[in-house]
Amino acid sequence: MSTGRGALRGDPAALRAQRPLPRGLGLLLVLLVWEAVARATAGSFIIAAPSQIAGYMVSHPGLLWRAFGATLASAVQGFVWGNLAGVLLALLAVLLPRGERLLSTLALLVFCLPLVATGPILRVLYGPGSGPQVTLAALAVYYTTFLPVLVGLRAAPQGWFDLVRSYGRGRMTALREVRLPAALPYLVAGLQIAAPAAFLGAMVGEFTGAERGLGVLTVRALRALDLPATWAIAVIAAGVSMLAFAAVGALGRRLDLAPPEVLMAPPVARGRRPWEAPAQALLALAATLLIWKGSMELFALPRFFAKRPEDVWLYLVTGPGAEAQRARLFAALGETLALAGPGYLAGLGLGAGLALLLALAPRLGAAVIPLSIALRSIPIIATAPLIVWALGRGAAGTITVVAVMIFFPTLIACQHGLARTPRAVLDLFEVYATSPLRRLLGAQLPAMLPAFFASARMAIPAAILAVTTAEWLATGRGIGALMATVASTSDYGMLWSAIALVGLAAVLAHALVAALERAVLARTSAEQLAR
Repeated sequence: MSTGRGALRGDPAALRAQRPLPRGLGLLLVLLVWEAVARATAGSFIIAAPSQIAGYMVSHPGLLWRAFGATLASAVQGFVWGNLAGVLLALLAVLLPRGERLLSTLALLVFCLPLVATGPILRVLYGPGSGPQVTLAALAVYYTTFLPVLVGLRAAPQGWFDLVRSYGRGRMTALREVRLPAALPYLVAGLQIAAPAAFLGAMVGEFTGAERGLGVLTVRALRALDLPATWAIAVIAAGVSMLAFAAVGALGRRLDLAPPEVLMAPPVARGRRPWEAPAQALLALAATLLIWKGSMELFALPRFFAKRPEDVWLYLVTGPGAEAQRARLFAALGETLALAGPGYLAGLGLGAGLALLLALAPRLGAAVIPLSIALRSIPIIATAPLIVWALGRGAAGTITVVAVMIFFPTLIACQHGLARTPRAVLDLFEVYATSPLRRLLGAQLPAMLPAFFASARMAIPAAILAVTTAEWLATGRGIGALMATVASTSDYGMLWSAIALVGLAAVLAHALVAALERAVLARTSAEQLAR
């Protein structure tokens, strides 16, 4: 308080202490340090200097511009279609609460399809053109919008729903008048997270045989060990993603998304029938197998590359050589999960911890948030090899890749959750002159938990994407490398078996997180569990 009073009295020392750095000076310092570090480590093939990156951009403007235009067009289309699908799925889940588990499971399974494996299959299905890029961009974003919007559709005071029912109105009125306004801030968070993901999905789609795009240039640069080109593409991708992130955030601020009133809901009853959860799980499994086989038969896809469920069962269980193939697949999956788990936990902890730290020291956000956006916006297909080259092909490099992939969506989701703390609750803590830490633990942390668990569920497929990409492009081990190898040798039995096994592992991990989420939110955010 003394600093604030000194500033109000015009104390020169206090004014100098609060005066921000001149605009652009911080960026100049970063560039100078970057240049110095790159020059000092020139022989390690890790960091390209800003001068080298600028030189490459100046000498190849036409090539970069054409590639950027192709990737941006695919990313924008995928962004629109993917987010539209995510919002519609969330609306269906709220309007049809009994079908939510089935809907969420199917959405998760599709989102968990490894891009390393689905890219080549989509290229075979679509042939030449931008179809795989647009589809992968849409697949990369729809789930990141589905979960936050679903949380937001439930983040409304119970009294509002009681008021709607007292007037004899039904679900559609409650959706239009209560749920949609409450979900708007969460939609903004989902769109901000989706912006870098759409660009990444489009670039991965270009890895599968596209004729042009930044993904094609990335493949060429990595194969040629062209460090300035690799970093130039990464900088372009990061810049576009940061601009999209800032634009969505500015739109959210213009909408003046105020926090809700106090969210009060009755305790959640625990009288669920013991057979209900297994029955829903079996229903989800049956629906998945039916859609899998039905889509193959509907489009008359040849069995050579479009394997059916029974083909996978034959390959892994009853067919010739099934035991050896099973052993190979499970060994690769075990190696992958051993690295994905620690990276997943590290990314969640870093993202949530950083959000809480910024709530206590908001001035740090001016430095931390841009750096975080930059780290997440650089496509993982460019950063994974660089991180692994820097930290080695052991566990540290892959775990770091996974953590980098996860921490930014968790940070953004948790920040939006903290911002949803009801104003009346904060005023109550202010009246009692509680410390910032006490306010954080007593009011803001419980408000953050629904967003944190939504990000924890989103992070499961992100961890799979990160670890398989690192294995594919850098380490040469694990199920990511296995899928890349068998795709190149047309061993589609192993490829589809790997996809099925990865999807099953993701669903089991999601079920564990959902069980923990239900146990915690039943005590802190009962409105999220109301049906």
